[in-house]
Amino acid sequence: MSEKLNQLKAILGEVSDLNHAASVLGWDEQVNLPPGGGEARGQQLATLGKIAQEKFTSDEVGRLLEDLKSEYADAETDDGAMIRVTARNYEKAKMVPPSFIAEQAVTASKAFEAWVEAKGKSDFSIFQPHLEKVVDLVKRYVSFFPPADHPYDVLLDDFEPGMKTSEVKEIFGSLRPKQVELIKAIAASKQVKDDFLHKNFPEKKVWDFSEKIITKYGYDFSRGRQDKAPHPFETTFSVNDVRITNRFEKDSPLATLFSAMHESGHAMYEQGVNPAYERTPLESGTSLAVHESQSRMWENIVGRSLPFWEHFYPELKKAFPTQLDGVGAKAFYKAINKVEPSLIRVNADEATYNLHIMLRLEIEIGMVDGSINVRDLPEIWNAKMQDYLGIVPPNNAKGVLQDVHWSGGMIGYFSTYALGNIISAQIWEAVNKDIRDLEDQFRKGKFDELRNWLTEKIYTHGHKYDPQDLVQKVTGSKIDSAAYVRYLTKKYSDIYGL
Repeated sequence: MSEKLNQLKAILGEVSDLNHAASVLGWDEQVNLPPGGGEARGQQLATLGKIAQEKFTSDEVGRLLEDLKSEYADAETDDGAMIRVTARNYEKAKMVPPSFIAEQAVTASKAFEAWVEAKGKSDFSIFQPHLEKVVDLVKRYVSFFPPADHPYDVLLDDFEPGMKTSEVKEIFGSLRPKQVELIKAIAASKQVKDDFLHKNFPEKKVWDFSEKIITKYGYDFSRGRQDKAPHPFETTFSVNDVRITNRFEKDSPLATLFSAMHESGHAMYEQGVNPAYERTPLESGTSLAVHESQSRMWENIVGRSLPFWEHFYPELKKAFPTQLDGVGAKAFYKAINKVEPSLIRVNADEATYNLHIMLRLEIEIGMVDGSINVRDLPEIWNAKMQDYLGIVPPNNAKGVLQDVHWSGGMIGYFSTYALGNIISAQIWEAVNKDIRDLEDQFRKGKFDELRNWLTEKIYTHGHKYDPQDLVQKVTGSKIDSAAYVRYLTKKYSDIYGL
């Protein structure tokens, strides 16, 4: 290994340390921080973000990358991939002033505190001025880069490298009518009963059961933990410190189980990254869509499957005998997969979930290109909910204020959830070609072979490959919705007798 490569890795390691330290503060902000600490936390995050940006975009890093590019041109090697990803990140980061990073951190911290209050009171006016500042900063961020085909491309690229707005629109455009057709066929069928899911389930018992499930999945609690937060998320401080958060909703108590499965899918990805990639730009998952493919796979394709519940349901019924009295495993399976237009994205069934994402994508594009004003969001949100799902939120807490993402400036993120659904089905078909008895394994509560396959094919590579290249390697094709349509059609045809 050359001396210059060692010098570069030393700097990148320090940048990684700073960013992970900021992540610890961000995790604490959502889990432990008292209401009065928000402003100070924003300043702390701003300082760390500014220092990390200055260190990463230094002339020294630029010179080292220039000197190393030709020596490590083979992207199939770990060092070659690291140089390629670092150079790409460097060129982007160089365009953004460190002072802007600091300003954005302060704004996001204040916006998060305002969002928590606004959601609690269902009062959009509390959040509005903060979101307006967030959107203004997002537009400024876009202005730092050369003109793209669409300004939203710049934001999307941060979460899904190389993806264009036009590509996402095309994928969604072909998928939406097929999902709408399926939803209509389901609506015309005999409906599934799920009233027993909304009974009073004791919070601690539900929480404990969620941890039992994800422990069997393979989420390593010696390198992680599950805490409470207003909105579930996963965060990584190291391959040996990958944490998740969750929440309990009284009107949808078992949603906690599926949130845990979802976040553990993210976490197992991060725990499975090659430890040699620690403190380099390869240390995390390759993109948000590939990441979401894992969270959605473990939550839905595995966690809402009949074989899964043939194993876990007897234990669940033992834990909640009164609530589930007279309910068989098949009835429970159908209930947790009931298709019904709903208000809350994270609790939406698989058939309608992507419509929630398409709605958000339209709004985000509108905010970025200026065709939608923040002050009009509640009205626009409700109108689009009526258009997409035929229902209107009774209040803003269950409408425009339900998601935390915009408070943190994560505009460009939402489409990756639907892309992740699509990729998950492609990967699932590839898995089943290699492992023929997965359903029998699930019935026995065994998930090791699936997790090991995913670790070998996806997790261990971290960010070594670009997302489309990784999907191609694993599934034989780039991102394509056909497998997802097959998956949904088969699943719901069985449940609803289509």
